[in-house]
Amino acid sequence: MFKISARIKASILTFALLLFCSTALYAGVGGGVEARESVNLSAVIKFTAVFLAGFSAVFGIGLAFAAKRFAVQEDPRIDQVSESLAHAHCGACGFAGCRQYAEAVVMKPEIAPNLCTPGGKASAEAVARITGKAMTQLEPKIARVFCQGGCSKSVRRFKYEGIADCRAAILANGGDKACIYGCLGYGTCFRACPFGAITMSEDGLPVINPAKCTACGKCAQACPTKVIEILPMAKEVLVRCHSKDKGPVTKKNCQTGCIACGICVKVCPYNAPSITNNLSRIDLDKCKVCGLCASKCPTDAIMDYIPRRSKAFITEKCIGCHMCAKVCPVNSPSGELKKLHVINQDKCIGCGICTSKCPVAAITGTFNYAEVLQAHEAKKAAREKARSAEAETTASA
Repeated sequence: MFKISARIKASILTFALLLFCSTALYAGVGGGVEARESVNLSAVIKFTAVFLAGFSAVFGIGLAFAAKRFAVQEDPRIDQVSESLAHAHCGACGFAGCRQYAEAVVMKPEIAPNLCTPGGKASAEAVARITGKAMTQLEPKIARVFCQGGCSKSVRRFKYEGIADCRAAILANGGDKACIYGCLGYGTCFRACPFGAITMSEDGLPVINPAKCTACGKCAQACPTKVIEILPMAKEVLVRCHSKDKGPVTKKNCQTGCIACGICVKVCPYNAPSITNNLSRIDLDKCKVCGLCASKCPTDAIMDYIPRRSKAFITEKCIGCHMCAKVCPVNSPSGELKKLHVINQDKCIGCGICTSKCPVAAITGTFNYAEVLQAHEAKKAAREKARSAEAETTASA
């Protein structure tokens, strides 16, 4: 790789022009010039060959000098990083391609080594090792489809007979679907996915394979109605609808659309859902994936990606505070005050709300128990540390 400065370019151009124009000195109509009846073709060819060889040699020497004098050295780590990437050229890292990201992560200290989501953990570790940067694990993400209105559950405005592509179908008056916010179902995302993570269901909706999806975002970019979003994989309770029509209109167009009834807002113990523009949206920072809103939604617009939640069980650590009975949405805990409580397994839905509210972490079995126990132990250790510090201060005084 080398660059030639503007001064050298100007010099080469001037030399070429002078050489070309020098023939004008010998041009003209001279009275004493004798014309030849024949031309020695062999001599002309030899002269031309010698001239071109000399001319090429001069330019070759000049370019070789320029290449050596003005060559730009490239960090060899760029090639090493480039080889460690997935080469999907998906743009998920924020750069135009893998080569551009490799150059940026090597040359710029602020660029993180874990931005290649298709490459996964192995790629991030390799880039961190090559560049000498600290590698922090990114939260796994996945593509989510915000529409459940397949052919059997949604209404079509007209029969579309054009190219089987969502981008082509939407040009026909916004698509043939009555809900203009929903998935058109012609498989554009399926063809755009470079990893084969998307298949089309019999009902005409894309299905994401979590094992293959790398969250590259190609499908989200290709979708003309923007019903595909890249979200954290841990957030598994979502309102799978994008309709902003009023409730009656949505209900007329689709059997599983959000009608903005507000039930999810009322039942959520963490205040995660909210209604905006006739559509419920869940704040992922507040959501604890208890799944209670999904069980109460009248149109099944809220999808719970956790297929089965294990149920709660109260251990011997229970102090009988009755907190579990107060917060349970289905009244499954029971027991007398200050005595061991029990959970009715037939009623329990495994939402984990009682687990998160128990002051002594006495409820186990739910999906969030490990997280709750870790937080409880951390608080307990902090209290003991504070007591020790207070005791030392008192003793020294």
